[in-house]
Amino acid sequence: MTVAPEVPSAKPPTAAPHAPPAEAPREAPTRWRVAPADGAALDGHAPSGPITELWDRHRFDMKLINPANRRKNHVIVVGSGLAGAAAAASLGELGYRVSCFCYQDSPRRAHSIAAQGGINAAKNYRNDGDSVYRLFYDTVKGGDYRSREANVYRLAQLSVDIIDQCVAQGVPFAREYGGLLDNRSFGGAQVSRTFYARGQTGQQLLLGAYQALARQIHVGSVTMYSRTEMLDLVVADGAARGIVTRDLVTGEVQSRTADAVILATGGYGNVFHLSTNAKGCNATAIWRAHRRGALLANPCFTQIHPTCIPVAGDYQSKLTLMSESLRNDGRIWVPAKPGDTRSPNEIPEADRDYYLERKYPSFGNLVPRDIASRNAKEVCDEGRGVGPGGRGVYLDFSDAIARLGVEVIKERYGNLFDMYERITGENPYRVPMRIYPAIHYTMGGLWVDYNLMSNLPGLFVLGEANFSDHGANRLGASALMQGLADGYFVIPYTLANYLATAKPPPVGLDHPSFKASESDVAARTGRLLAIGGRRTVDDFHRELGSLVWELCGMSRSAEGLTKLLDQLPSLREEFWTDVTVPGMGAELNQSLEKAGRVADFMELAELLAIDALHREESCGGHFREEFQTPEGEALRDDDHFAYVAGWEWSGEKGSIEPVTSGPLPTPILHKEALRFEHVKFSQRSYK
Repeated sequence: MTVAPEVPSAKPPTAAPHAPPAEAPREAPTRWRVAPADGAALDGHAPSGPITELWDRHRFDMKLINPANRRKNHVIVVGSGLAGAAAAASLGELGYRVSCFCYQDSPRRAHSIAAQGGINAAKNYRNDGDSVYRLFYDTVKGGDYRSREANVYRLAQLSVDIIDQCVAQGVPFAREYGGLLDNRSFGGAQVSRTFYARGQTGQQLLLGAYQALARQIHVGSVTMYSRTEMLDLVVADGAARGIVTRDLVTGEVQSRTADAVILATGGYGNVFHLSTNAKGCNATAIWRAHRRGALLANPCFTQIHPTCIPVAGDYQSKLTLMSESLRNDGRIWVPAKPGDTRSPNEIPEADRDYYLERKYPSFGNLVPRDIASRNAKEVCDEGRGVGPGGRGVYLDFSDAIARLGVEVIKERYGNLFDMYERITGENPYRVPMRIYPAIHYTMGGLWVDYNLMSNLPGLFVLGEANFSDHGANRLGASALMQGLADGYFVIPYTLANYLATAKPPPVGLDHPSFKASESDVAARTGRLLAIGGRRTVDDFHRELGSLVWELCGMSRSAEGLTKLLDQLPSLREEFWTDVTVPGMGAELNQSLEKAGRVADFMELAELLAIDALHREESCGGHFREEFQTPEGEALRDDDHFAYVAGWEWSGEKGSIEPVTSGPLPTPILHKEALRFEHVKFSQRSYK
């Protein structure tokens, strides 16, 4: 057995000194209720034993299905990004009958292509001290001790297999002169473990997964349904047994049966309206599953990416991400004094503040995303921001260009520099980029256990759609890693185990649950079309996003969250009385698509704010202004909040009828206790 190497020293596993006494009384909640203490605790079903052996032993202990019998099982995969395409391709290769759905015109259009910077793996090609254990350690620490250790270790362990898989598929990773795959650094680590393909890593990885998926489509094991959106999850006899979909071209609504359903539909970042996500990214699949009984975990854990092009106008539809890889060679700074309006090239070194290098000398510009983002907001709040409105900081490559030459920088980041110039009209080879934080990724999602199955039997959730691996903050270059690990290497085992043990009986479209779901979808669609209001869907989405960003964005407070929760019901009521949705349901109708998604965002935003209000601590991307160290860092409360918050919909689970007035039904909080046996609690420090 491999002995885990030593990691940087951590404090002993005693209660953190900043935490209040465990017996301190806490205010009774008014906007949520806690599941009864005598009920069954939320159990992640992580196996026991040495953490280095958990996954290998668990794989052996799980049930298998005979290759000939796999053809008898039908599996639905919703989503065709890295997690969904990898899962559908892998299951098709194994012999299952797979139906894969995406709302894009092709799986190649999935938003995974936007993850430009790279993918982590503990290969230690640089011989700089990396290992599976160190990647595990960095991920738990980077997530501010709010992730499940067993899942994180498995992710680190599988990372090395992902690279081999993708190289075999022909993914053109960058290589060093000697032929080895090249690496670069990313935030939250002191080693180089990020594999990359220039600034197109997500796109190249998705093409690898897509070709594997296309092969299975060709041989007939996978049936692909593009331009098709899931509008409901069908739960029959206590298990997920299918979905209801709408053809986005014809408007046809259909039910589909299956032995198990896999959701790989991404995150809910577009609840903020302005984000780095593609405009079509939405939360409808996971929210409708939540309405049917699936727990939604840690929705307040939303990630702010520090390296985005700043907002340029009031009617901007989305934001553009500049890869975190740019922080390898770019230096972040602002003028040392407020009100300095000189052009960046006119400001001498003595009048510049490289604030991340000054405050965090060990990690410098490569601190984790939540820390880099909060510090950018802080200097802008001090009046030292740059660009229109003072909401920007400089990302400067002049030192790197002088040291390495323009051609080396072009080879590493050329497409990113070109994209920046096309959007801003500024040449980043000559003047520094201007960047500012923006919503990028959501660490929260549907609750899953170690097998990636939700609390609803037969419903599996992969990639960003689940909560499982990142805690309160995701390290850069780990999203692609999780999506591919879940799709290629985890779900083939855990799905087989479920099907072999549960042996789901046949279910037909004549089952009452399918009829009820179809009826609910039709009623909801008809209701949206019949409103005939005056305001557009985009207008409501913009107002919702502005509220959530302002009061539940980079920093939160009890006062602001309470204000948000008081305002959201009235905005939702106005939506359901004054939105305009032209056209009909039985046709191509993008206004109808957007209206359904924004209606779900209206409800999800309220649960997000409730989760943020209930979590009276700061950790990772969740920063409560009332809970910070004297130095302004996140202040956790490990005595009271070292758990996963799994929220249950307390309304009627047999219906997805919208809540058109008043607050949502009071959500029920379930807690999964988090135990840290290998990475002990300590105050995060990157100094």
